[in-house]
Amino acid sequence: MEHAQDQDALYREAAETFGPAMQRLARATEANAERQRDLVQDMHVAIWRSFAQFDGRCSLRTWVYRVTHNVAASHVAREARRNRGAVTLEAIDQMPDGRSLSADLEQADALERLMAWIRRLKSPDRQIMTLYLEDLSAAEIADITGLTPGAIATRISRLKTHLTKDFQETNNA
Repeated sequence: MEHAQDQDALYREAAETFGPAMQRLARATEANAERQRDLVQDMHVAIWRSFAQFDGRCSLRTWVYRVTHNVAASHVAREARRNRGAVTLEAIDQMPDGRSLSADLEQADALERLMAWIRRLKSPDRQIMTLYLEDLSAAEIADITGLTPGAIATRISRLKTHLTKDFQETNNA
């Protein structure tokens, strides 16, 4: 019974600490708001189940990101098979923070464009970019993905260059 209590305690800690990051990953992975909620729920279930095998050889943070990114990758593969690549973009909910309406709309538009851009990336690059946006270091991302820190740093640099180019082309169009 103690193992189940440990599993529950680890889950509560992970959900409290990494819940917002899971929401952001779901937004970066899935455009449909309803499927985003389903994806977050799938992530929570997978994390809770995974703690039955958690042995502490890596940090809780690394474990949670591995599990959630695997769930997100499976979701993308399942959706791609089901939809054959058709993705509709929906507005991203944004909490009001007292700024002007035009600034809010501008920020929401930029965030929507960023999330749409991330969703178009291939799975490994999508995973790397979302972890990078969560402020993980190249070494931490490497630990989660199984790539080397050098390979991660190179991919991040290339992705940032690609992102900048795509956003400049969109602004100039």
